[in-house]
This record gives sequence, C-alpha cells and structure tokens, in this order.
Amino acid sequence: MRKLTHYISDETGVSAAEFALAFIPFSALVFGIISLSLVLYANQTLQYATQAAARYYSVTTANNNGTEPSGTAISNYGLQQYLGPLTPTFTSSRGGCGPNGFQVYGSGSIPLNAGLVNTTLTLQAHACFP
Repeated sequence: MRKLTHYISDETGVSAAEFALAFIPFSALVFGIISLSLVLYANQTLQYATQAAARYYSVTTANNNGTEPSGTAISNYGLQQYLGPLTPTFTSSRGGCGPNGFQVYGSGSIPLNAGLVNTTLTLQAHACFP
C-alpha cells in the first residue's frame, strides 16, 4: 500500500506532461500565424505586380503610337514584377475602366497550412490604368 501512495503522490513528470499538452496548440498557432503572413505577403505582391503590368500596358501602348503589346509580353512583365511565393497568371484587356482604360487581372493559388487546417486559397487582383 505504501508503494501505491508513493506512486500517486509522485509529481516528477507533471511538467513534461503539461508541456506536451500545451505544445500542440501553441505550435499550431505559431505555424498558422506564419502561414497567414505568407498569404498576406503573396496577396500584396500580387496586387503590386498587377498594377505594374497595367501601367506597362498603358505606357507601352502610348509609346508605340497605339500599338498594343502582346498578352504574353504583359504577362511576362507582371511575372518579372512579382516576387511572392506563388506562380500567378496575368490576363489583360482594353476597356472596362473607362473609354481609354487598360485593365489587368492577376490570380494564383497558395496553400494555407495552419496546423490541423490545410486548405488552398485563390488570390485575385485587378488593376486599371489610367
């Protein structure tokens, strides 16, 4: 009986057990914050690259006396401006932003890994110039 009471009152491994229980939600929170920060960075850089591609579309057309650059050239320029973690696609069209507007759409998918929650987010950006 003495061994049983000694075993029940022994608390030498309690801190290790508490650490194991607290480590799982803490690590999920940390990895979730890091992943969400990466998604926000990707979204911001996608928006910047889309705006830069729309400006390029407008300025190149004006400098070429109305001759528009190809969609591939606009897409390649947008990809050069993009510095984020995903591979976006850019599409361009004239009009829709006013009579002389040039618009560019950028989109891409990025995984969001937040511990137990794993999903893929689609990021989209739209820019008009002028």
